[in-house]
Amino acid sequence: MLSVENIDVVYHHTVQALRGLSLEVQKGKIIALLGSNGAGKTTTLKTASNLVQLENGHVREGRVMFKGQNIARLSADALVHKGLFHIREGRRIFSELTVEDNLMAASYALKGRASRPDYDKVYTFFPRLKERRKQVAGYLSGGEQQMLAFGRAMVAQPEMILMDEPSLGLAPKIITEIFDTIRRLNTEDGITILLVEQNAHLAFSIADYSYIMESGQIVMEGSSDKLRNDPDVRSFYLGVAEEGDERESFRDVKHYKRRKRWLS
Repeated sequence: MLSVENIDVVYHHTVQALRGLSLEVQKGKIIALLGSNGAGKTTTLKTASNLVQLENGHVREGRVMFKGQNIARLSADALVHKGLFHIREGRRIFSELTVEDNLMAASYALKGRASRPDYDKVYTFFPRLKERRKQVAGYLSGGEQQMLAFGRAMVAQPEMILMDEPSLGLAPKIITEIFDTIRRLNTEDGITILLVEQNAHLAFSIADYSYIMESGQIVMEGSSDKLRNDPDVRSFYLGVAEEGDERESFRDVKHYKRRKRWLS
């Protein structure tokens, strides 16, 4: 469904954020993209949704294909109409509008389609939003705002959702609800998902396949079960040291050693 092919992305014509990055997202799958801060995960999502162009970013090499079409000439809103929805980090709701108005705004993505907005479905997924549908969105809790961000995506009826750090800043109980929702969107609605997430435990628990990034490149990939059991991933991302290994974080490991092991 989504194919990122050997792309280089540069900001302001000088700062290179992605270097020869390639990944594949198959229809109906949940794919996780993991990596430390600054690895290029968010830039990857913005490139896939063509938002990178709005931030003085430029795809210098390679291409991004969505449903077999090169997206280079498509605007971000045109991609939404084609079924690609991006839930950005920090929720990015309309804080001065009500919950109901936020959902109505998302129905713009259905323009030109036969479908009609299904607000009841959103309220069935998130009963708390129904209770607060007349409330100004800026006064919702962080968890409720994340639910609203998901609800807007559901109204747009996408075929694929890009999700950037959905667990960021949320309480553990709310995170569990959010990830249950991600599973339901995939299993019940068949929505394809590319998930950027700092919490590797959570990402591996729902993803079919995972990629790990460093310095704008993919350094590891494989099924989530395979990566979850990899010694380096367990040490650097899951906080589980190998037997006889006293490392507690990858900050204690020299960068060149880690790169040598991952790229060998």
